[in-house]
Amino acid sequence: MTDGTKTEHQAVETTAHEERIITETGVDARIAGIIEPVLESIGFRLVRVRLSGLNGLTLQIMTERFDGTMTVEDCELVSRTMSPVLDVEDPIDRHYHLEVSSPGIDRPLVRKSDFNTWSGHIVKVDTSAVLNGRKKFRGRIAAVTDDSVTIESDQASYGDEPVIEVPFELISDARLILTDDLIRDALRRDKDLREGRIPEEGAASPDDTESAEREQTKQD
Repeated sequence: MTDGTKTEHQAVETTAHEERIITETGVDARIAGIIEPVLESIGFRLVRVRLSGLNGLTLQIMTERFDGTMTVEDCELVSRTMSPVLDVEDPIDRHYHLEVSSPGIDRPLVRKSDFNTWSGHIVKVDTSAVLNGRKKFRGRIAAVTDDSVTIESDQASYGDEPVIEVPFELISDARLILTDDLIRDALRRDKDLREGRIPEEGAASPDDTESAEREQTKQD
């Protein structure tokens, strides 16, 4: 019989398999389906996949460890692991560059727990449908429930609601806005995580330039 209290291992296990509420479409979604289980098997979780025309064609894999940390060495490990997987599955029919990166401080928020972790900070949210006459919102994360996030505008225009509750099911994109407070809290949280003082997920990497790149060449 247990007292219902989660151990640190159980907490990490739960967040490790937390589904994203913001996901990809098209070829990005196909790539995400290929790499996500591989990432989890080596101790990482997917944040975002994006195929862009940068430098000819670039596949960006944004990822982090289950505790929210990410180092340059982690990026290199993910890159080395993903390259042969992508070679075999062959989801892209052209030459491309593979770039593995950390989410950075002004990170995308893709899971409900991300909104909880960064509660109190300023976020920009886009919705897939009109909500109170708008599809774009910016403000401080004031509250988070299982179904929605409440945003208090930090620069409300005339006629706009200063406080809006946005259902998670309507969110198509969400990203933290870089502020001095966010930088300070992200650096402090990352340091605490690395030193073992925060036994949970959700820290941002202090350097959003941490990445590993390599050219991925499709064999004809």
